[in-house]
Amino acid sequence: MAIMNPTSHSCETPYQAPQLTSTSTACFRGVRVALHIIYGMLLAGAIPLLNKSTQQHIVQYWSRKFLDLLHVGLETYGCYHHVTAQGHLIVANHISWLDAVSMNAVLPAYFVAKSEVGDWPLLGWIFHRINTLFIKRDIRQETARINCQIKGILEQGDRIAVFPEGTTSDGTQLGHFHSSLLQGPVEIGSTICPVAIRYHDGTGKANGDAAFVDDMTFIESLWKILCSPSLHVTLVYLPAIPCTGKNRRMLASEAREAIHTCLANLSSGHASHTIE
Repeated sequence: MAIMNPTSHSCETPYQAPQLTSTSTACFRGVRVALHIIYGMLLAGAIPLLNKSTQQHIVQYWSRKFLDLLHVGLETYGCYHHVTAQGHLIVANHISWLDAVSMNAVLPAYFVAKSEVGDWPLLGWIFHRINTLFIKRDIRQETARINCQIKGILEQGDRIAVFPEGTTSDGTQLGHFHSSLLQGPVEIGSTICPVAIRYHDGTGKANGDAAFVDDMTFIESLWKILCSPSLHVTLVYLPAIPCTGKNRRMLASEAREAIHTCLANLSSGHASHTIE
């Protein structure tokens, strides 16, 4: 299995503990991020007019630049899951709205998000334009509608990502994986691709600055990230799980176990064990 080299700080340079980010520095970063979001709105306006390959290139470029402006380091391990005739459903643990940006910086995909995200200023409009699927979790009929859309996307050979925990966490515990949105790949015999997400500092120690939890607003979360002195995100693309002969509950359990084991290895500093 191929290992993708980290896309941020080099392991050849001895790590130096960063100084706390000053308010002025955080404000300067924030202005640049705001301008990049406005730039993203301009790009999103043209997205529907472009072919699929160009759309994905733009989304990936914008997402990578967004992480750069936030001073968030990105490290990736494992395999890319290339689109097949049946597409791929990506499932990942969920800590922050930054999860989707980080994943799009590596491998652009459609995403399923809660309906409230679509109401966010500026970013919500961008998410609508790049075909994010929004679900109202308090309406039971919504699950059937989203599953139908997921199935259609997979049949087109595209990637779509879901967060089966159904909510975010601080990253210290992995929640229960709900299986309600895994019916699509079961029906067409596709594959599920688990992705483990972990936020940490430059030394590998867990960093909760990206966690989007409780009643935190987007602006509060963004400011906390801007002020973080050292924030990195690691994505591990784990081996794909074939859906043939399995029901959605079995798949949810298998994907959760793979991600749980990977996160445990990352926390203990055994990154190489996560991709064996």
